Amino acid sequence: MVRRLVLGCSGVGHTLIEHARQRRGDVYVITDDTGWVTTLRESNVPATEADPADATAYPERADVVVCAADDVDRNLAAARTARRAYPAATLIAYVGGEADAATRESIAATVDRCIDPVSSLTQRVLEAVDADADERIVSLVETVRSLSGPLAVVTHDNPDPDAIAAAIGLTRVADAVGVDADACYGGEISHQENRALVNLLDIRLRHLESVALADYGGVALVDHSRPGINDSLPTDTDVDIVIDHHPPRGPVEARYIDVRPDLGATSTQIAQYLDRLGIEPDERIATALLYGIRIDTRDFTREVAIADIEAAAAILGAANVETLERVETPTVSPETFETLARAIRERELEGSVVASCVGEIADRDTLAQAAERLLDMEGVTVTFVYGFLDDTIYASARARGADVDLGETLRDALGQIGSAGGHADMAGAQIPLGILGAVEGDSTDSLVDVVRESISGRFFETIADAPTPPTADVDLARVPAPADEGGEHGDSDAETAVVGDGSEDGADEDANVDGGNSDVDGENSDADSE
Repeated sequence: MVRRLVLGCSGVGHTLIEHARQRRGDVYVITDDTGWVTTLRESNVPATEADPADATAYPERADVVVCAADDVDRNLAAARTARRAYPAATLIAYVGGEADAATRESIAATVDRCIDPVSSLTQRVLEAVDADADERIVSLVETVRSLSGPLAVVTHDNPDPDAIAAAIGLTRVADAVGVDADACYGGEISHQENRALVNLLDIRLRHLESVALADYGGVALVDHSRPGINDSLPTDTDVDIVIDHHPPRGPVEARYIDVRPDLGATSTQIAQYLDRLGIEPDERIATALLYGIRIDTRDFTREVAIADIEAAAAILGAANVETLERVETPTVSPETFETLARAIRERELEGSVVASCVGEIADRDTLAQAAERLLDMEGVTVTFVYGFLDDTIYASARARGADVDLGETLRDALGQIGSAGGHADMAGAQIPLGILGAVEGDSTDSLVDVVRESISGRFFETIADAPTPPTADVDLARVPAPADEGGEHGDSDAETAVVGDGSEDGADEDANVDGGNSDVDGENSDADSE
């Protein structure tokens, strides 16, 4: 059992004592302040009235010693005595705000860690006025406050956890600066984990079919960057704010643009806004943001940045981890199991690459889950699962340990006949059935054969000469430069385009075509909808 000894007491010291009491181990206090001794004893904290620098008053053992008086000289004296008394213990000392350089240096040389309010405050102020971060915050707040009415925060269609969390997080920012805002989406929230997230956290989202954009004074796009590309907005919609972490594949136009491809999740950007503005996220928003970061970085194993980890750590205390456990273990529909069974049964294997046509599907989200699960097969490094629904072929691809860029591969293979794109290890596509659907006798079996022959052939032929992933990250800083005429990554899954009801034919606009769940595992297929 860890034994903590506190030498001296003060307002700061009392706070430290209360914090220490919530952790495992004993707390014992020695102070010559009669008032503090009385206060501590009334709180059932063992306290002895004595000189903190008098070793004869010390207990036999202490694992951690904290010198917590207001007077820095007394803390230095107590620290030196404690070091002699407990040579193996961890020593911590409160420096205070009036210590001179020599005293600070003496304390630092005696203890293991200094609690220095001056340097801590200075660091916090420097962080708060960081040039880039400060410019972003000032510009964002100015843009929001200048709106003539409420703000519509729009996700990509079939939003994933990252998009959902970013949307409700931005509405909280707007609310904090006095502007009403609604989180809006198009398409469906059909993946079981995404539905569980929305239902368990009671997240209020408005479907774009139920709102009139004319009623809003501004439009913000989160987790994607262009209207009409993987969202249900008209392509000529005037956009005020764009916040995204996917590299755009076309020009981005808005009054405020924050596109940072070096980050793993848009939720990270929103968490940073909340921190910079001093807004404490409630449990609902913190939980959603944490899940959004985890999903888009595949639990911090995919395209993760230090900022993603820092943002997750900052909101972890306010998040409800138990709720996340319930979100991650939802019931699985019979359709999902059936699609997985067909994907296994109908698989075509060439080397370490598997392609599987599952035929007609009832839920396109199941394709991403099947593609992910097929990667568990021994010797398989790339999977490609596709099926058709409502005159459209949907496809989802995954890679693990393969030197191939799936997003570019699907664009090369299917971009001429549909919409395709994604990340290096996760991508998707959607192709109009067109004349393929007019098979003789209108037989489903015949249609499956025609689709398989057309799609699998293109895929296998292209992946044989597939491009490799880029060796360097895209650095677009704050304002992204126009890229090729393709689309952007609307979904962290790179699968988005596929799912998005708003995505256009032939636009590999959203490299997220997969519709899987930005879950990165593609398991939350709605997620990729962007």
